[in-house]
Amino acid sequence: MGAPRRPGHEDGGRGSGAAARARYLGQLDDGEFEGALQELRLTRSIWTIDLAYLMSHFGVRHRFCTQTLGVDKGYKNQSFYRKHFDTEETRVNQLFAQAKSCKVLVEKCTVSVQDIQTHLAQGHVAIVLVNSGVLHCDLCSSPAKYCCFAPRGHRCFCRTPDYQGHFIVLRGYNRATSSIFYNNPAYADRMCSTSISNFEEARTSYGTDEDILFVFLDS
Repeated sequence: MGAPRRPGHEDGGRGSGAAARARYLGQLDDGEFEGALQELRLTRSIWTIDLAYLMSHFGVRHRFCTQTLGVDKGYKNQSFYRKHFDTEETRVNQLFAQAKSCKVLVEKCTVSVQDIQTHLAQGHVAIVLVNSGVLHCDLCSSPAKYCCFAPRGHRCFCRTPDYQGHFIVLRGYNRATSSIFYNNPAYADRMCSTSISNFEEARTSYGTDEDILFVFLDS
């Protein structure tokens, strides 16, 4: 990411808006962040593994869980990945291969909703890759609420058959109402909410590899 896009833009790879997500870690000035981008040689296409390397760079305890340790070749013909696939495949696979030696914690594993709720209940956050064409906020239609994705009275995203990768930051949940609370750092700090079932559909969509980056805020 030699010239990183600012929050609000979608990039290729698995998601978008690295700078906004990094600010959830605390005070981080632009100079520090730009220096990290150059040192890690990040491109304009941000993948979840890139975010994990950023966590390691800033000494933040993390755990990156995914279904695929590397690039799934099946994504090559998907519209969301097609533009950056050929140039990114080698770079991303190399990051996965070097993760252990770089103290980046990556695991191939399945994460349950209960695992996520336990993490959130301990006061931590999680960065999750979702299909934004599936995710919608239940607060958007309420006249008393605002949504960080869309104008009041509209759903966060219009459903589309094509995969659209986007990162969100999970902040909490309500077990009684089976809902989960999240922020979209690319737009604003407002809280959004969706049902567990909708969240699960969005995060397990083909194209996400069920990527989730657990971030421990006590580090």
